[in-house]
Amino acid sequence: MKPEKFLPSTTPSRRSAPPMRPEVVRPLPLGRLNAVLQQLGLPPMVPAPGAAVDWELTVTGLSIDSRAVEPGDLYVALPGARAHGAQFAAVAAAAGAAAMLTDEDGARLAAAQDLGGLPVLLARNLRALVGPLSAAVFDSQPGQGPRPVLFGVTGTNGKTTTTYFVNSLLRALGRTTGLIGTIEILAGGEPVPSALTTPESPQVHGILALMRERGLDAAAMEVSSHAVSYRRVDGVVYDVAGFTNLTQDHLDLHGSMDEYFETKAELFTPARARRAVVCVDDAWGRTLAARLDEGGAVPVLTLSTAAQPATGPETADWSVQALVRDGLGHRFELHGPEGARLRLRTGLPGTFNVANAALAAVMVLASGVEPRVLQQACDAHDPFTIEVPGRMQLVGRRPAAIVDFAHNPDALERTISSVRTPGTDARVIVVFGATGERDAGKRPLMGAIAARLADVVVVTDDDPHGEDPAAIRREVMAGALAARQQEQLATEILEVFPRAAAIERAVALAGPADTVLVAGRGHEVWQDVNGENLAFDDRVELREALRRHGFEVAEGDTVKS
Repeated sequence: MKPEKFLPSTTPSRRSAPPMRPEVVRPLPLGRLNAVLQQLGLPPMVPAPGAAVDWELTVTGLSIDSRAVEPGDLYVALPGARAHGAQFAAVAAAAGAAAMLTDEDGARLAAAQDLGGLPVLLARNLRALVGPLSAAVFDSQPGQGPRPVLFGVTGTNGKTTTTYFVNSLLRALGRTTGLIGTIEILAGGEPVPSALTTPESPQVHGILALMRERGLDAAAMEVSSHAVSYRRVDGVVYDVAGFTNLTQDHLDLHGSMDEYFETKAELFTPARARRAVVCVDDAWGRTLAARLDEGGAVPVLTLSTAAQPATGPETADWSVQALVRDGLGHRFELHGPEGARLRLRTGLPGTFNVANAALAAVMVLASGVEPRVLQQACDAHDPFTIEVPGRMQLVGRRPAAIVDFAHNPDALERTISSVRTPGTDARVIVVFGATGERDAGKRPLMGAIAARLADVVVVTDDDPHGEDPAAIRREVMAGALAARQQEQLATEILEVFPRAAAIERAVALAGPADTVLVAGRGHEVWQDVNGENLAFDDRVELREALRRHGFEVAEGDTVKS
């Protein structure tokens, strides 16, 4: 076998963006990668018909995107919805790939191209191999030696804010942290904007290895149901996995709530998590906690955050108590085992942010931090009062102008309710739409919720993708108008498009005491209309509309009391 040495995984000329993999990797022979697959009971790699493979040939990276191949990579050419990755084998070879792994169809496509001697291997169940191979190539979570403590958060709503809260609390404890999520990827250097809630498996393992290389203490990661279904987190083991809630979303992918739940539940298995923290405010959380309790394979802590939980505080390991309003946010106590009592606060509005803060706190406790130490950090740094881009982000104060990512029925209901000022005549004006080519069943539900909870509803476009925007708006409007008629509501319901005009109309209707809530897109800066990405940021549009109407804006402000 050839002697091992450490080599750069990339060359500077091919790296124009912040790195998404470690600078230095240990080259691994193809034969050793096959041994890894054998140990896991996965199908081995074999030479393609007529191909000669040197099993001592080493690789220093892995990619499933021919455009991202770097010298020394194993290029895994997967079949896709629109094209097969093997159609771009020549591109990968020209970029310096060391070898290509594909299926039988891919091998036939590759045989028709001049690959300059690029070795081609075959394997069955190709997608299942990508995660374990990526973990081995990048050595992302070694069994020995220092590595970041990894926190994973799943659920329908609250994943982004909870991961930001986890990181903020860890920094308050003096830890260096990384982040993988919907908004950005952060590995101790320059933030990288995210294209997916959870990146593809080679990127996940490359980023985790980069975090380890940079000596980070911990990292928090959002884990979407798509990530589990599409095997983006295969080979990743979370030290603590947290569950927020489960409400209707992504049924275009999963088909039913039961299937959606089972996909989420896969994260809480010994192959993926060492410890679990489950919020039991909804029936799905209670079902998950009971399953973990009965199985016992993954130790679980339960958390109750509801004001009147369906499962009483005495049945949850940790519970939110003594909840009181504190400016726009809340103060609360977190009661736990053996009389543990933490006094915490969040400056972000909404009781759902209390739930996010409580979940973050219990997840950090589950990692081994003592309650006394956590309390000291919270007293000194107020870690749950931070700006989370596009999540209850305050753009103006009079009127209160807020941008939030709420894009499903439960999130929209919680968000509108949270911005209502009790005991006043202040109105809530909400602007929102629905995404095209996604779960259409939630559109009328969201319209009805807005009609019930807001004073003025402005229905507009979200990201229509390839769907007719007018048809999407009609479905949302139908739900809003039906609720207004059937429940004899006084809500004003408007249909205004494009989205910039809707935001303008909402601000024009607002008085200084009112609240303008722009929901659905949050931090997003592009709007997909019929396949064309148009520059559009709700926060920018809302600020400009406020200025045009003579209102002050909260430039760079955070929701604080």
